[in-house]
Amino acid sequence: MSQSDTNSDLRSANRARFELELEFVQSLANPFYLHSLAQQGILNQPAFVNFLKYLMYWKEKDYARFILYPHALHHLELLQHAQFRAEIGKDEWREYLNQKQFDHWRTWRDPSRIETTVAPTADSQPQSANSETHNAPMANGS
Repeated sequence: MSQSDTNSDLRSANRARFELELEFVQSLANPFYLHSLAQQGILNQPAFVNFLKYLMYWKEKDYARFILYPHALHHLELLQHAQFRAEIGKDEWREYLNQKQFDHWRTWRDPSRIETTVAPTADSQPQSANSETHNAPMANGS
């Protein structure tokens, strides 16, 4: 076996592992899948908890750019906590997480909820959907 064959095999193995781990991390965006893992007792297994810790490298910029479902990274972070792993097995927690995720998807691109990034001037108010609740003092003390 030549060096190039060995490198090709190694590349193929690395690519397969990358794709498998990417697919698994993205599946963590689904609250029903998390609930199922908890119901089966998988989230309590020490080997699985260690695997979740290992997967945290997906939060690094070089890897996170491949994630299509950003909630997957948030849920991966939550899964690092024993309390979340225990609670997600309850139906009401699954529904709560599902509703929060839906609410985020429903509103995150709503232009009326996006605050401008331009600093307000002394004669203008901040532009936001809830300007009454965001009336902070201006930088000039007014």
